[in-house]
Amino acid sequence: MTAMTQTEKTGARTDEAATLIGGARERIDSLDDRIIGLIQERMAVSAVIQEARISSGGRRVNLTREMEVLGHYRDALGKPGTALAMTMLELCRGRI
Repeated sequence: MTAMTQTEKTGARTDEAATLIGGARERIDSLDDRIIGLIQERMAVSAVIQEARISSGGRRVNLTREMEVLGHYRDALGKPGTALAMTMLELCRGRI
């Protein structure tokens, strides 16, 4: 089996474009790793908040706060931001 060329891997039609795409994809992979790390950190902080709320007799989830988070993401990223925030909230607090 032959190894794929950079042009074949990227779908580019020129070597110059393939090089640009390859570098940009490396940057995206790095950004994705950082985003995943930040979400994992957010999950840990959320667990601390939930534990404190439950220990004090409160509910696990604060829907008012979740609406604020949804609005923040929607305002920053548009409608897809709401879906992204919903997924993040589900990761951080579980399904409700």
